[in-house]
Amino acid sequence: MKEKCITIKAEDLNKSYNGVKVVTELSFTVEREQIFGLLGANGAGKTTAIECLLGPKAFEAGSIEVLGMNPVKERRKLFERVGVQFQESAYQEKISVGELCEVTAALYRNPADYETLLMQFGLSDKKKSCVSELSGGQRQRLFIVLALIPDPEVVFLDELTTGLDAKARREVWRYLERMKENGLTILITSHFMDEVEILCDKILILKKGLTVFSGTVKEAVEASPAENLEDAYLWFTDEEGTNGKEEQNHESL
Repeated sequence: MKEKCITIKAEDLNKSYNGVKVVTELSFTVEREQIFGLLGANGAGKTTAIECLLGPKAFEAGSIEVLGMNPVKERRKLFERVGVQFQESAYQEKISVGELCEVTAALYRNPADYETLLMQFGLSDKKKSCVSELSGGQRQRLFIVLALIPDPEVVFLDELTTGLDAKARREVWRYLERMKENGLTILITSHFMDEVEILCDKILILKKGLTVFSGTVKEAVEASPAENLEDAYLWFTDEEGTNGKEEQNHESL
């Protein structure tokens, strides 16, 4: 039996702001060549958890390993092997797409060919355009390209298809699936349950910083009274106010 290779591991992670817990005892593992979905409503703790995983945010308790490294103590080494795209990425508005890709590539020892990435994401004709001239969907695709320039082993994508039309979203999905087949591990956040259902091998749902479900999409549906993932997600997070259950952990082993 093939031994599982753990790429991301969090154990009993706790993070607070001004005494208020934002992430509480978060534990999960992501295997190599998996697409893992970190889900939850706005403010559930997803972005904070990712920032702890990557090193920028210190945490009070627990442990984290990404590619076998401590993201706080070995952040520089980890930086060379990880790609990151956040939903509200901010770049100089007057810089061109090509210049931004060149600047990003210069940060890494062995970057991927950004010209190829721009072509794959339909941005080759925007190379000389300023970032400020791009549509919302084009910007989002550019941010994904920038996350892939390090030629990473792990990539973190926050709301990766926000602003994309249906055709563009499906094109991104196909590309991510190809990257997974080529050995890339991907952690995503998303509010689109069709996207999660198609892409994710495992999911974890947060509610106010607490894990309310961890397992596969199929297990999430089976553990709820719902018949599809979207309704199951709403039931676990109680976003429609129909759950009525107390805060509790629903861990699927």
